[in-house]
Amino acid sequence: MTRIIGVANQKGGVGKTTTAINVAASLAVLEYKTLLVDADPQANSTTGTGFDLHNITSSLYDCMVNNVKAEDVILKSDIPHLDVLPSHIDLVGAEIEMINYPNRENVMKKILDVVKDRYDFVIIDCSPSLGLITVNSLVASNAVIVPVQCEFFALEGLGKLLNTVKIVQSRLNPNLQIEGILMTMYDGRLRLCNQVVSELRRHFDDLVFATIIHRNSKLSEAPSVGKPVILYDADSKGANNYLNLAKEILQKNEMTKMTNEERILV
Repeated sequence: MTRIIGVANQKGGVGKTTTAINVAASLAVLEYKTLLVDADPQANSTTGTGFDLHNITSSLYDCMVNNVKAEDVILKSDIPHLDVLPSHIDLVGAEIEMINYPNRENVMKKILDVVKDRYDFVIIDCSPSLGLITVNSLVASNAVIVPVQCEFFALEGLGKLLNTVKIVQSRLNPNLQIEGILMTMYDGRLRLCNQVVSELRRHFDDLVFATIIHRNSKLSEAPSVGKPVILYDADSKGANNYLNLAKEILQKNEMTKMTNEERILV
């Protein structure tokens, strides 16, 4: 059974794309067939997995607007088991072009329904705005990961996103779940970071992932060379954090093939 997970937050700069890239790469390294869908017009997930936008001839835009089949657009990455459905800046215009489509909120779901059975996981990198493409991503997803930067203003963004999820659940996708709230850019030396972690755990309890993504220079450097951090520096704290997150997702969904010794301790 394919698990489709959107990575979403209406606030930018919280590690959303970093999370999408590195969760997908970590699941692939653990030998789960994974498709990374770049649903952000900035196309950072596409470049962050090693693809040059100048060489992209077809993208998610063509699937959504021109009825191109996803299988004709999907690219194989340098990581075995990881494929990418790339994005393009043209995706900005898709919302206007789709405005008169019947069932316009279900376009992405129909696209992914055709190819999802080839994968164990589909990870969707959502745009940091609540437009039609993001709504499409949430309608197509079984669950959503919400990255939250360990700072005060991020908590406000979290409330807005959770409200959006409730609206999608009530009107468009009643099966949508919160996969988990992920704390990112954590620096244990800062009192504020620890306060945010405590507040999140107190208010949301089991919805918060046990794994915390620490602030790590390798995570920032990896996109500049077009690689997930696990390829850039497999021994870095960032690589280990995301590998642990992938293991935690597997445990939550009882999909793990790992021995008890390999599992993350939650």
